[in-house]
Amino acid sequence: MKAAVFHGSDAGIRFEDVPIPEIGSHEILVKVAACGVCHTDLHYIEHGVPTFKKPPVILGHEASGVVEGVGIEVTAFVAGARVLIPAVLTCGKCMFCRMGRENICSDMTMLGNHINGAYAEYVAVPAKDVLHLPESIPLEEASIIADAISTPYHAVKNRAQVRPGDTVVIFGCGGVGINAVQLATASGGYVIAVDINDSKLAWASEFGAVKTINASKVERVSKEVKKLTGGGADIAIEVIGNPRTIEEAFECVRFGGRLCVVGYTHEKISIVAGKIMFKEIEVVGSLGCRPLDYKPLIRMVESGAIDVKRQVTHRFGLDELDKAFAAMKEGVSLRSIVVP
Repeated sequence: MKAAVFHGSDAGIRFEDVPIPEIGSHEILVKVAACGVCHTDLHYIEHGVPTFKKPPVILGHEASGVVEGVGIEVTAFVAGARVLIPAVLTCGKCMFCRMGRENICSDMTMLGNHINGAYAEYVAVPAKDVLHLPESIPLEEASIIADAISTPYHAVKNRAQVRPGDTVVIFGCGGVGINAVQLATASGGYVIAVDINDSKLAWASEFGAVKTINASKVERVSKEVKKLTGGGADIAIEVIGNPRTIEEAFECVRFGGRLCVVGYTHEKISIVAGKIMFKEIEVVGSLGCRPLDYKPLIRMVESGAIDVKRQVTHRFGLDELDKAFAAMKEGVSLRSIVVP
């Protein structure tokens, strides 16, 4: 099969012929329909973040497809079934899994990181983690549910805990951020979207933001948010992973409010501890999505409450992966998918 194989940050990605994966007794082989293109992959390729599996490794963690084969112990799937593969596979045995917090599983396995991923024609995964996709959801676009939609779903619902009437300021309107906007709106939030790209802010308005702020055109975003909300937002969600925007998101939160950090950065941030104490502000992190949340999320997509089709603005062949990353870095794509 054809695959985009990552050989390390120095050697980059090569398009190669590799063997179709063999499956174990509890696994299924999926013919990949599409794989979403994510900033996480750029951390490996350009920023030197190591993958857990030593290269060579096939990247790609946002996949949908059709079951090609099943292991002898698999009963929940048959060949031809339409499926979604979560980005992170869980052990189901550790303390966190047993607490219902599988998204922080102590023995988690991530596609395109711990094991070979889905920038390929086929991928092998444990059947227990895979989800059936209704016929009404377009198969290729469904791939972005695996991360770009599921990650903000967990953040909005479980960590930020957005409720009807909450004022919610969201920093970052890329592929994940736009879904934070869409999901916070679906939860009844009054959403203020922040970015430095006017086209992304226009997308945010289309997906439910009531107000938008171009951070490059104002003195301080927090000042603008306080004017719009009369003292600060109930909730701020940072989806960029930039120390400066995390700090500014914190400044947007009212007394008794909540900051939810979704964006990844390895750098330190500076927040005045006294403000956390005196204002009783909650600061929470959010990682991935719990397995039990995928089914209600898929139902939201099926019902039309969450729109996946409009989000996929660009499609690329497997050998055009570099063009997909370029479109993402230039900010011209909302979400790109690779179609093997």
